[in-house]
Amino acid sequence: MREYGTDAEAGVRNFPGMVGVVSTQDVGVFLGLDVGKSFHHGHGLTPSGKKVFDKQLPNSEPKLRTLLDKLTSKFGTVLVIVDQPASIGALPLAVARDAGCRVAYLPGLAMRRIADLYPGEAKTDARDAAVIADAARTMPHTLRTLELADQITAELTVLVGFDQDLAAEATRTSNRIRGLLTQFHPSLERILGPRLDHPAVTWLLERHGSPQALRKAGRRRLMETIRPKAPRMAARLIDEVFDALDQQTVIVPGTSTLDLVIPSLARSLAAVHQQRRALETEIETLLEAHPLSQVLTSMPGVGARTAAVLLATVGDGTSFPTPGHLASYAGLAPATKSSGTSITGEHAPRGGNRQLKRAMFLSAFAALHDPASRTYYDRCRTRGKTHTQALLRLARHRISVLFAMLRDGTHYEHRPPRPA
Repeated sequence: MREYGTDAEAGVRNFPGMVGVVSTQDVGVFLGLDVGKSFHHGHGLTPSGKKVFDKQLPNSEPKLRTLLDKLTSKFGTVLVIVDQPASIGALPLAVARDAGCRVAYLPGLAMRRIADLYPGEAKTDARDAAVIADAARTMPHTLRTLELADQITAELTVLVGFDQDLAAEATRTSNRIRGLLTQFHPSLERILGPRLDHPAVTWLLERHGSPQALRKAGRRRLMETIRPKAPRMAARLIDEVFDALDQQTVIVPGTSTLDLVIPSLARSLAAVHQQRRALETEIETLLEAHPLSQVLTSMPGVGARTAAVLLATVGDGTSFPTPGHLASYAGLAPATKSSGTSITGEHAPRGGNRQLKRAMFLSAFAALHDPASRTYYDRCRTRGKTHTQALLRLARHRISVLFAMLRDGTHYEHRPPRPA
C-alpha cells in the first residue's frame, strides 16, 4: 500500500500529478539525486546493488547531460530519482526527460523514515543520495511518478503559487493595520478593520491614517475622498467613522505615529490587492484555454482561483485510481484511531496536500448556497457535528463528485436534495 498525502510535508507545492506506479523492471541504473541550489549529489546503483557512481554534480545542463548519456550508453535505462521535484530539482528532471531517462519522486518524509533504517546518524548529501537510490532499488512502491504537466497547467501552477504568496502578504499587512487600530482606537478598528479589502477604505487610510487626521479632515472632505471609490456606502461609512471617533476622548500614547505607519501599510495593502486583481485576470485567461475549465467551474463554489488550484494539484485526475485515493491525497479521508478495546473515533488526517485541502474546504464553504450542499451540511449539523466538521465532511463528499466529473469529463448536475 503506497502512502498518499505527504506532499505538503515534503515541501512540494508546485508540481501536479505526482501519483502513480513506477515500473523498475528494465532499469539498468538507479540514480538518486540529493538536489541542491548549486550542486547535486548523485549516487548510482545497479539492480544488484553495485555502486557505479557517487559524486557531486554542478546544477548545470552540460554536466548533467554528460553523466546521463554515459550511464545510458553503458547500462541502458536510467531511472533518476529526486526528493524535491520543484524549485531546485526542476532542471535535473527536465534534462533527464530530454535525455530519454525515466524520472521518479521519493517524498521527503518517506525518505527520512527510510533513512532511519540505515546505520549511522549522519545527515550528509552523499548519504541522502545513497538512501534515495537504494530505496528506489529495493522499495519501488515508495516512489511516485512525475507526469509532465502541459504548458497551461505549468503556467497556472506558477501563477497560483504567486497568488497565494500575495494573499499571505495581504493578510499579514491587514492584520498589522487592524492590530495598530485596536491598540490605539478600538472603536475605529471595528468600523474599518472588517472593510480593509475595500478599495475605498485603503484609499481613505492612505490619506488620513490616524484618528486625529480623520477628525481634522471633516465629514465633507472625507466624503469627497471616498465617494468615487464607494458611491453607495460613502455616507454610511463616514457617519460610522465619526460615531466611532466620538466614543473615545482620551489619546493613547503613541497615537501620533499612526500618521506615518498606517498610510504606508495601506499603500502596500492596496498595491497587493491590485496585483491580485491583475493576476486573477491572467489566471482566468489561461483557465479558459484549458479543456477542463468549464467542467471544474460548473461545480458550485469553484471559481477561477479554485479551479486553477485543482488543475495545479490534481491535473485531469487520471493519476488517482479511486475517489478514496484522491480524498487521501487531499487529507480529507478520515482515519480511525483505535488500540485494543479503545476506539477514539475517526478524525481527518493532519497530512495531505494542504493546498488542495484548503481549496476544497473553502469551496465547500462557498457552496453552502447550493441546495444539495446545504442539505448535506445541515444533515451533518443535526448529527452533532461542529461547523468545521460539517464543512470537512461536505468537502470529502464533493471530492467524490469532483472525481466523477474529471473521470467522465461531465459538468456538475444540479439535483434536488434528498430529504433528511
